[in-house]
Amino acid sequence: MDNFQTVLRFFMNQKTTIGYSFMALLTIGGERIFSVISFQCPCNPDQNFAYGMTFLLGPAAVLLIFGLFLNNKLWRLYTGCCLNPMKLCPHGNCFGCIRVSISILTGACVAPVMWLSVALLNGTFYECAVSGLDDKLVLDLFCKNKTWICEQELARVPCGRTKLSDNERTDLLLMFRAQSQVLGWCIIITSVFVGLLGTCYKNCRSKVSYLQLTFWKRYMEKEMERFDAFTVDYATKLAERNLQSFFENKDPAPFPFPNHKAWEEISTLYSFSRSEQYYSTLQRYVERTDRDFTPESRLIIDDREEETR
Repeated sequence: MDNFQTVLRFFMNQKTTIGYSFMALLTIGGERIFSVISFQCPCNPDQNFAYGMTFLLGPAAVLLIFGLFLNNKLWRLYTGCCLNPMKLCPHGNCFGCIRVSISILTGACVAPVMWLSVALLNGTFYECAVSGLDDKLVLDLFCKNKTWICEQELARVPCGRTKLSDNERTDLLLMFRAQSQVLGWCIIITSVFVGLLGTCYKNCRSKVSYLQLTFWKRYMEKEMERFDAFTVDYATKLAERNLQSFFENKDPAPFPFPNHKAWEEISTLYSFSRSEQYYSTLQRYVERTDRDFTPESRLIIDDREEETR
C-alpha cells in the first residue's frame, strides 16, 4: 500500500510533464494520420501552396482555439466583462491584466507549437506548399544548376509524376525536407528558449520564496478539487430540496447560499501580495471581517429579461 501511495504521489507531482508528453504523443499521431490518410498534394502550381499551408497551419489554428476555449483563466477574466469592463482590469491594474493575458495565450500556444514542430520535422506539408511557389527567387534557389525543365516541373516533384530525372527529383525532395526540418528545429529551440526566459523572469519577479510558491500551487490545486466536490454536493442538495418542495406542495426549507456579490469576489483572478498573506480570492474573502452574510433573496437576471416579462 505504501508503494502504491509513493507511485501515485510521483505521478501527481509530475502530472504537468505527463500531460505535455501525452499531448506530444497525440500531436505526433495526429500528424501521421493527416499525412498518410488525409493529405494528398494536388501537384498543381496554382493549388500546392494553399493546400500545403492549409494542412500546416489549419490544425495549429484549431488547436489554438481549443487551448483558449479550455482555459479556465480566460473565462474567469472574460465572463461578464461586457457588462462590467472594469473586471478586465480590477483596481486599474492594467499591467496585471496584460500579464494574465500573456499567460493565457502562452498556455494555449503549447499544442499549436507542437503541431508545427512535428509537421515541419516530417516535411510532407512543407514540400507541397513550397513546390507551389511561383516566385523567381524560390525557383532560382531550388533549380540552380539543374535542367531548364525544373522550373516547370517543380510543382509535380512531391507526387513523383515529373519529367525530371530520378537524381534531380531526389535532390529537390532532400532540399525540401532539409529546409522543413531546419524550420521545425528553429521553432523548437525558440519555444524552449522563450519558455526558459519567461520562467526565469517570472520566478525572479516572484514576491515569495520557491518553497512558498510551491505550497501556493499545491493549495490552488487542492482548493479547486475541493471546490468541484462542494459544488456537486451543494447542487445535489439544492436540487433535492427544490424537487421535494415541488412534489410535496410545501414551502422550501431555508437553504444557505452565497449572494451574488460573494460569487463575484471569489471569481476574480488572484495575485499574491506580501501585505495580505492569502493564497486565493476565496481565502481572502472568507477571512474578511466585514463579510456580507446576507443570502441571495432572489435570482439575479438580466435587465433585458426583465423587460420582456
